[in-house]
Amino acid sequence: MDALRSRIYFVLIATAENANPNGDPLNGNRPRQHYDNTGYISAECIKRKMRNRLQDMGERILYQANDRSDDGLTNISDRINTVEGVEEARKKKDNKFIYDSICKEFIDVRAFGATIALKDKTSVGVRGAVTIQNAESVGPVDVESYQITKSLNGEPGADKGSDTMGMKHVVRYGTYVIRGAVNPILAGKTGFSAEDAEKIKKALTTLFENDESSARPAGSMSVRKLYWYVQEDGDEVIAPEEVYDSVDITVTDPDGMARSWDDIDIKLKDIGVKPEIIVDR
Repeated sequence: MDALRSRIYFVLIATAENANPNGDPLNGNRPRQHYDNTGYISAECIKRKMRNRLQDMGERILYQANDRSDDGLTNISDRINTVEGVEEARKKKDNKFIYDSICKEFIDVRAFGATIALKDKTSVGVRGAVTIQNAESVGPVDVESYQITKSLNGEPGADKGSDTMGMKHVVRYGTYVIRGAVNPILAGKTGFSAEDAEKIKKALTTLFENDESSARPAGSMSVRKLYWYVQEDGDEVIAPEEVYDSVDITVTDPDGMARSWDDIDIKLKDIGVKPEIIVDR
């Protein structure tokens, strides 16, 4: 595979409509919000969705969700030991062999990094080439909570189950901006290739496929825009914040709250590097 020599930045704009993009378990699973009522999706949630998409594309993933396990294994230690030579290397504390082997085997390790525990309470750390920020909403989001009936009649008998009341929370409408980057220096260390970068791009374009649930019904989460910036080796380096700020996203409604995609205005500032527009809906 060709080595990645370019620095890459990307900006993805997604919308949520009557959906819970990322519930907060410390707050009754309500959609995550800052104190000013702007919403956010954690970087870990985004990377989980990217791992799932890469797995759907046939890539081998180390950090698999148990309900999506494709190898019958339920923990990363056993999965690591399936890599040829790694189990013996762990006993010998051959950290370089472990590092090289798991990077070669698992695309999510090359991309996002990993911490691999050894027998003597030490670990092998991998810094991934791809970094993702928390997705932030454009303006505040309106979270609607409503009561639902939960049927729990799971066993026979008058006292074995009954209908109880629960709560469901959704964002009425929100536009979220995901910012990320690929570092060529770290890519050289993990073996993350130009081909891997194309796979990350593809995963982002289909981020919400096979992600449907009662909290996120089909069509409630959508990728609207994906801007892909490539700085070739030898070009003048542009600071990441300058790249991200060049995608100027504003709410046109006077009260500053977007209620539909029509309330969002996007302008691209000229910074000398034109993005490839992968998704434009």
